[in-house]
Amino acid sequence: MEKNTTEVMKGLYRSPKDSHKGMNGRLLVIGGSKLFHASIFWSADVASRIVDLVHFSSPSTENNTLVRKRAKAGFWNGIVVPWERVEEYILEDDCILIGPGMPRKEGLESGEVPTGEIVDRLLKTFTEKRWVIDGGALQEMNVELLNRQMIVTPHAGEFKRMFGTDASKNAAQIMANKYHCVVLLKGITDVVCDETHCEEIRGGNEGMTKGGTGDVLAGLVAGLYCKNDAFLAATAGSLINKKAGDRLFQRVGPFFNASDLVDEIPLVMKELFNY
Repeated sequence: MEKNTTEVMKGLYRSPKDSHKGMNGRLLVIGGSKLFHASIFWSADVASRIVDLVHFSSPSTENNTLVRKRAKAGFWNGIVVPWERVEEYILEDDCILIGPGMPRKEGLESGEVPTGEIVDRLLKTFTEKRWVIDGGALQEMNVELLNRQMIVTPHAGEFKRMFGTDASKNAAQIMANKYHCVVLLKGITDVVCDETHCEEIRGGNEGMTKGGTGDVLAGLVAGLYCKNDAFLAATAGSLINKKAGDRLFQRVGPFFNASDLVDEIPLVMKELFNY
C-alpha cells in the first residue's frame, strides 16, 4: 500500500501558491431525500477540504430546507443551490457527485420524483461533464448511459444490482471495459478499474462500516476528480480514505464515525503531500 500511495500522490494536482478562488476546483453535490438527509453533508464537507467551491442541491424541497437550517447553525462549507437552478451549476462546476442519500424506488415517499428519472435525465443531458455516481443513483440509473467521464463507486451489493453479476476484480474490469467508465468497487480490498488498468487497494478496518463512510469516500473522490483524471482520482481517493481509517483505528479502535473520517482526511493528505 505504501509504494502505491507514494506513486499515486506524485501524480495528483497541487494548488499553486498564486491560486485564485475557483481555480482549484468547483464541485456540485446532488443528493439527499426526506429520509436520508445527512449524506450530502459528509460528501460536501470532505470535498470542501480539497476544492475551492462546493455547491449542493437536492430534488427534495425538505432536504434543501434542512441544509439551509444547518448552514445557519454553523455549516458554512457549501452553497445551497435551488433545484430549479441545478442545471446552471452543472454547466459551471468541474465535477458533479450524484446519488448520496437519494432513495431507491422502494424508499420513495409521497411526492418524490423517482431517482432513476432524475439521474438518467441529467446524465443524458450533460454527457461531457465529469460525474461521480454513488448511493441511490447507482442502483436506479440506466447503466447504458455510462461513459469515460464517469466514476461509479458501488459496494458488492450495489455492483450486483447495477450489472447483474457478482462483484469481483475480474467483473469490475469487465464492466469498466464494457461501459468505458471507471469502477471503484468498495470492499475490504477496494478495486479500481478503467479500460486498461486495474488496481487493488488494501487497508481499512471494521470501523469503516459505519453509516456515512461511503458518502465520505464519494465526496473525496469527486473533490479529487475536479482537477485530476478519473482513474487517478478514484485510486487516490481509495488510498487516502483507507489510510485515514487506519490512522483512526490506531488511536481509538473501531470507535469512530464518518465525521471523524472527514476530519482525519486532511491530516493524511498533508502528510502524503509533504506540506
